[in-house]
Amino acid sequence: MYCQYYQATVNTPCTHFITGILRSHEHLVFERALDGRNSSIIEFFVPQDSEAMFVDIMHHFVELGYVFSFGKKENRLKL
Repeated sequence: MYCQYYQATVNTPCTHFITGILRSHEHLVFERALDGRNSSIIEFFVPQDSEAMFVDIMHHFVELGYVFSFGKKENRLKL
């Protein structure tokens, strides 16, 4: 079974804070920069049972201005 796949455009200076929060919470997701030259686009692989909590946290990050946008996409590892 594949994880749910999300991409987010983040406020680059906040990248380490965002990933640190998500990692410190029981390793909620696996994340990585989609493109090494553009570290503001992060991809997240989210276990299905953690998806609701991940979405809640990301909405909070959007409200705080740490994340500009995020959305669920087809998992590119399936292609």
